[in-house]
Amino acid sequence: MPLDFTAIDFETANSRPESACQVGLARVRGGEIAARASWLIRPPAGFDEFFAFNSTIHGIHADDVVGAPEWAEQFDDLRDFAGDDILVAHSATFDMGVLGRASAATGVVCPPWRSLCSLQLARKTYDLPSYKLPSAAAAAGFSGFAHHHAGADALASAHIVIDAARRFGVDDVEALAQSAGIAIATLLVA
Repeated sequence: MPLDFTAIDFETANSRPESACQVGLARVRGGEIAARASWLIRPPAGFDEFFAFNSTIHGIHADDVVGAPEWAEQFDDLRDFAGDDILVAHSATFDMGVLGRASAATGVVCPPWRSLCSLQLARKTYDLPSYKLPSAAAAAGFSGFAHHHAGADALASAHIVIDAARRFGVDDVEALAQSAGIAIATLLVA
């Protein structure tokens, strides 16, 4: 089985996972980056307040998403890009929480995607003083990216998994999880 997966990352307008304001995706086929995408999302009403703290981190403001599609309007594109892949994210609990909670808040049926956490994987692969995404990605040989841009962060997560698979000598995500001693989680959907 080849090393196939989709890395995903979200930025949020505020502390609520329903407030997704940007998604980034990186599709990997056979251990190589095959496609990338990212776009802004207009958070749904009730979750659309932009906190200054969040905007300071990712640089996205309410004015930036005025013409962007809302969660339900963009979800088919996200689902079509990811397909049935295992999703990879750095701190997957957060990103999978965004998927589930934003979908539930907008009445979107979210598939029960499976996920692998590149943060957990980095902790099993590298000996670093910090496992934050820039440090872990640098250990994988990928640096100088625009951290907190969802597209760049998804790409960085993908590089961590590709490098870890090489180091563990495996060629698929399930074998990688087993070799590293980490779980592949399943998104619980309502």
